[in-house]
Formats: sequence, C-alpha cells, structure tokens
Amino acid sequence: MEQSEQKLFSALSLCRKAGKLVLGFDAVTDSVYGGKAVLVLLAADASDGTAKRMGRSCEGLVPCRRMPLTQQALCAITYKKVGVYAVTDDNLAILCINSLEHEKEENA
Repeated sequence: MEQSEQKLFSALSLCRKAGKLVLGFDAVTDSVYGGKAVLVLLAADASDGTAKRMGRSCEGLVPCRRMPLTQQALCAITYKKVGVYAVTDDNLAILCINSLEHEKEENA
C-alpha cells in the first residue's frame, strides 16, 4: 500500500473507531437524504452502476468520491466487503478529502 493510500486507510479507520462511518448503499443513501453524511466514498472496485446511482443520490447534497482502495483492502476496517461509505463528521471528512487530494498530487 502506498503512503497516500495508507493515510486514507488510517483516516477511514479513525472514522470507524469514532462511529462516524456509515457502510453500505442503503445506509449511506439514508444518511445522505437525512442530512447526516458529509462525504460519500466509493471503493475503487465498486461497480459503475453503483457509482452512477450513488452519484445521483449525492448530487447537490454531498461530495461523492472514488477511493484508490479496494473493497478487499477495506475489509481490515469494515470486516466485510462494502463498496459505499459515508463519513458523518466534518473534520474526519476533511481528513479523508485531504488524503485523496494528496494521492492525486503524488500521481500527477
């Protein structure tokens, strides 16, 4: 795992430990419409159909970003394969976004 991926993994782990990570398409959709989600994240290997549906659900409400981490890699945090995540804390969402931005800069 690259350093930038490790930072994002650590940020997501922190979200999970703080109880601020929502898992699964339906639960994430509910948190988006309920105004609780601050950021929606998709695993690298989430299907295109899932990405499109979640993108439509988030449109105009919260940012929806794809991560470089796969569902398998995220199993260490979630204990099950999940492709859709929501962060429900502002500061933790910023930490995740900064990790994603850092990853883009390294690959540029």
